[in-house]
Amino acid sequence: MSLPPPAPRRHMHTRQIRCEGYKRDDGLWDIEASIIDTKTYPYDEPIRGHRPVGSHVHDMAVRLTLDSAMVVQAVEVAMDSTPYAACAGAAPSFQGLVGRKVGSGWRAAVNEAAGGTQGCTHVRELLFVMATVAFQSMVGWRENDDEGFGNEVAQVTRRPYFLDGCRAWASNGEVVATLYPQFAVNTLTKGKA
Repeated sequence: MSLPPPAPRRHMHTRQIRCEGYKRDDGLWDIEASIIDTKTYPYDEPIRGHRPVGSHVHDMAVRLTLDSAMVVQAVEVAMDSTPYAACAGAAPSFQGLVGRKVGSGWRAAVNEAAGGTQGCTHVRELLFVMATVAFQSMVGWRENDDEGFGNEVAQVTRRPYFLDGCRAWASNGEVVATLYPQFAVNTLTKGKA
């Protein structure tokens, strides 16, 4: 499904966010994300001066190295293009994430380590998205050479964290009834004796 045609308009700004998950040979996982902002017109910045069309307003990248329990083992931050020299001073604060777990409380951990003036808004935004990429990389569909999703589902005894997190994973919906019948809720019989 596509968006309907827009009203007449002029393209002003592009933000590209790229996220990727990697399974390392040593058993750890790398989750990488980058953000690049560009303008479609030339402009003048107060510090860097004249900026031509397509020059990077921001060009930043983050790598989280996680163990299989999603605990951060290492954080690397690169700030190749920033509007102010002071921006690069935010990178060390993200080391406060080492030892923290991606999952419940992740946003609070990111803000505790690098919130406000100790961090960078753009890197924090990447870290929030990276949590979802970590789950998709590490917990999502298995490779064809693994046991397979169906076998994994049959063995689940604890209610998965993502149930009731969105419409598709509603415990009273078709997807849960099909893939996790042991946790499905039938709303037609709920509350009846």
